[in-house]
Amino acid sequence: MGKVFRFHRDVDTDQIIASQYLLYPTIEEMKVHTFESLDPEFAAKVRPGDFVVAEENFGCGSSREQAPSVLKALGVQAVVAKSFARIFYRNAINIGLPVIVCKELYGAVSEGDEMSLDMSEGVAAVNGVQYTCTKLPPYMQGILDQGGLIASLNKEEV
Repeated sequence: MGKVFRFHRDVDTDQIIASQYLLYPTIEEMKVHTFESLDPEFAAKVRPGDFVVAEENFGCGSSREQAPSVLKALGVQAVVAKSFARIFYRNAINIGLPVIVCKELYGAVSEGDEMSLDMSEGVAAVNGVQYTCTKLPPYMQGILDQGGLIASLNKEEV
């Protein structure tokens, strides 16, 4: 179970982590500025296992890998949205952050609701109701389970 942090449609990568923080040398230094323009307290409030739930086109804008990386570094369990910008989706899987499409969830949740997600079954549960989500193919779930694409490829070489 994790808490829901709810965001609107068309959240771009600059809203996730603003470009001026890309100058910081580490993700650890960047993560405290996550969603700063939308919710200045987000990084202080979010806890490992919490969820970001959004409307359409989450992660649009530039292709910066730091956007999913700061969410993962803060312990966000998954981003669940109606749809994702393609490059954000790919970057998230590459770094090991689950991104799940769930068309009906956004309108049914409020900020602070408690939610669970069963990625293997493709089901999110909140407020006593289950919502069908996109179930990741086994190879993508394997990449996430191993911590991202590079970690997965490194394990295959062994």
